[in-house]
Amino acid sequence: MTRYLAARAVGMLVTLTLMSFVVYVLIGLMPGDPIDMMIAGDPKMTSADAARLRALYGLDKPLVERYLAWALQAVQGNFGYSRSFGQPVLTVLGPRLLNTLTLAGLAFVLSAGIALPLGIWAAAHPRSRADYLINLFCFAGISAPPFWLALLLITLFAVFLGWLPAGGMADPRPGSSWIAGLGQQLRHLALPVLTLTLVQLGTYTRFMRGAMIEVLRQDYVRTARAKGASERRVMWGHAFANALAPVLTILALSFGGLLSGAVITETMFAWPGMGKAIYQAILDNDYNLALIGLLVATFATIVGNLLADLAYVWVDPRVSLGNDRS
Repeated sequence: MTRYLAARAVGMLVTLTLMSFVVYVLIGLMPGDPIDMMIAGDPKMTSADAARLRALYGLDKPLVERYLAWALQAVQGNFGYSRSFGQPVLTVLGPRLLNTLTLAGLAFVLSAGIALPLGIWAAAHPRSRADYLINLFCFAGISAPPFWLALLLITLFAVFLGWLPAGGMADPRPGSSWIAGLGQQLRHLALPVLTLTLVQLGTYTRFMRGAMIEVLRQDYVRTARAKGASERRVMWGHAFANALAPVLTILALSFGGLLSGAVITETMFAWPGMGKAIYQAILDNDYNLALIGLLVATFATIVGNLLADLAYVWVDPRVSLGNDRS
C-alpha cells in the first residue's frame, strides 16, 4: 500500500507539472494580455508606458521563460496575485473553493443517495412499469441543459411560488443566531443544489442499473438463488458490492469535475464558486487565478480517481493495488 501511494503521489506531481505548463502556455497564447486591457481602459497610456509595464510584469519574455519563473515562485509557495481582485490567488480561491465544495458536496451526496437505490430497484424489476418510468426520468435529466433547468426552477420556485431566493448567497445579519443564518444559507442553496442533483441523478441511476443487470446475470447469483437465498440477500449481499465497483469510477471522477464544471449552475444562481471564478479569470486574462483554479480542479479529479481505486479494494478483496502486497 505504501509503495502504491508513493507511486501515485509521484504520478500526481508529474501530471500537475505537465498540466500547469500546458495551461500556462494556452493562456499565454490567448489574444491580448492584461496590459492591452489597461490600454483599452486608459486612452492616455502611451506605447512607452505599455512597454514599461510589460517589462515590469515580465510579459516581454518568451512563454517558457515566464513559466519557469512562475514555477520557481510556486515551488516556494508564492502563487502570485490575482490581477482582477488585487489579492493573493489563494486568498481569492479559498472561500470560493469552500463554496463550491458545499454546493457540489450536497448535490453529490443527494444524487448518489437517490440514484444507487433507484438503479437497484430498476434492475430488480426490468421492463416493468416502474423501470420504464425511471428510465424516462433518467433520459429527461440527462437531456435537459443545466441552464434551462436552472431557469425553470427559478421561474417556478422563486418567481411564481416565491418560496426560495433566485440566487446569491445569504449574508449573516448582525445579531442573528447561527440557526437563523444556517436556515438562510440553506434556502439560497436549495435551487442550485437541486439543479446539480437532477443533472447528475440520471447518469448515476443509469450506470447503477446497467451494472446491476450485468451482475444479476452471473452464475454465482443464480447459484445463490438456487440455494434458497432471499431476494434481499441476493441483491445487497451478492450483487450490490460487485456492481458498485465500476460505478465508483463514475462517482469519483464526476465529483472532481464538479469543482470546475459547475460554472453554468454557479453563474445562473450567482453562486461565488470555483467554476465561475475560473471562467471569469480566463475572460479577464487573470493568468495566476485561472492557472491555479484549473490546477485545483485537476488535483481534485486525480484525488477522486485515487479514492475510486482505493474503494475497489474495499468493495472487492480480490482487487490488489498493483504488485504491492504490503
